[in-house]
Amino acid sequence: MQDNVDVVATQLEKVEKNVPTLYDNDDLFYTSVQKAQVEVVSTRDMRIPLKLHPGSAFGYFDTDNGDMGTGEAPDYDKAVISTVNMKLAVQWTTKAEWGTDDKRKAVINTLNDLLANSMAEFRRQSESQCMTAGTGVLATVTTATPAAGVDTITCTTDGFGVKLLRVGQRVSVYDATRVTNKTPGGPQKITFIDIVNKTFKIASVTGIVPGDVILPEGLVGSTPVGLYGLPYHVSNATSGSWLGLNRANIPEIVANGVDASSALALEHGRLAINKIGDRVGIDKNYKPEAWMHPAQAASYESLGTLVSIIQKQAKEEDLNLYFGEGMQIAGAPVKTSFLWDKTRIDFNISSLWGRAELKAPGFYTVGGRKIFEMRGPSGGVATSQIFYIVASWNLFHKNPQAASYIYNLTVPAGY
Repeated sequence: MQDNVDVVATQLEKVEKNVPTLYDNDDLFYTSVQKAQVEVVSTRDMRIPLKLHPGSAFGYFDTDNGDMGTGEAPDYDKAVISTVNMKLAVQWTTKAEWGTDDKRKAVINTLNDLLANSMAEFRRQSESQCMTAGTGVLATVTTATPAAGVDTITCTTDGFGVKLLRVGQRVSVYDATRVTNKTPGGPQKITFIDIVNKTFKIASVTGIVPGDVILPEGLVGSTPVGLYGLPYHVSNATSGSWLGLNRANIPEIVANGVDASSALALEHGRLAINKIGDRVGIDKNYKPEAWMHPAQAASYESLGTLVSIIQKQAKEEDLNLYFGEGMQIAGAPVKTSFLWDKTRIDFNISSLWGRAELKAPGFYTVGGRKIFEMRGPSGGVATSQIFYIVASWNLFHKNPQAASYIYNLTVPAGY
């Protein structure tokens, strides 16, 4: 008798031709920043002139031979910014390329797929950097559990968890002050990420403790500096510096903040916007957007359901107890991003953001070449190729006083 075991070697294998993507490529804020003002710069620092004070000498005077006194004038200062260099390296072997270079061999062409999707990954990584405060910190260690030479690191300390990390990314572990690099042998490759449980895995790191921070490859030395992301510019800190200016001496460069220290409440949004008005005034051209993680949008939606009344008509109706896409907070349209800090809401005006750009994102080229061969131990060519997506730019804000945010928000259960 012939059974399946006897003929299985002759059976054709069916492979689904549509290959799903099992990870996100969100880049909403980075996309909005790309559309903002772009200043092409050289390798020298870019200056951003700021008019700090009106400098007027207002008063009363005596028309009967009175002394009208001397005058004043506005005073100016400058913010200074330089670009940072970022890269995405993509490498594959000749065997992988040859094994997928024909539709009769594979459902995808690996080289074409890498070329087509690498820019999307670079944008996604850039989005992550936009969420950092100039420190490059992508995650904060809550606990680290070693097993068989691998650390399982849990990150529940901040509002990002492990969302800013990517499998295959190489990272360094620094102490909380970013002075001591605990991975002196070189960055470690992330081999596993669990978004839901906020964990990731790398090769075991000696001395890793709660409070340590995770930095991307390429940031080295003591207190390295990365991209000046949104929390760097939109901060109500009154110490430290902002683009070379001392926050303690120039309150005009300090953004507005509302410390919620609890769940989102209606008064938080109105207060955040009114704080801007108190400092710079608000006219009809002031059109902020309220950027937040969907967790806070859900929290805001819950406030709305508490004061909603459903009027049932005498006819067949569909039921939808959720609000649509047109939510607003204190007049600001809600914009959601799954890469946003779950504990804050930012009121942003897109026209106040800009980019200092030395090199726009694109392929690294040498003599017109975009793809480079690797080298083997002998110095000869290896059967492996690599290309790079590179960029040199930085993010700046023209008027931190006109930005506001709500922070220390409680994250709704389940998020």
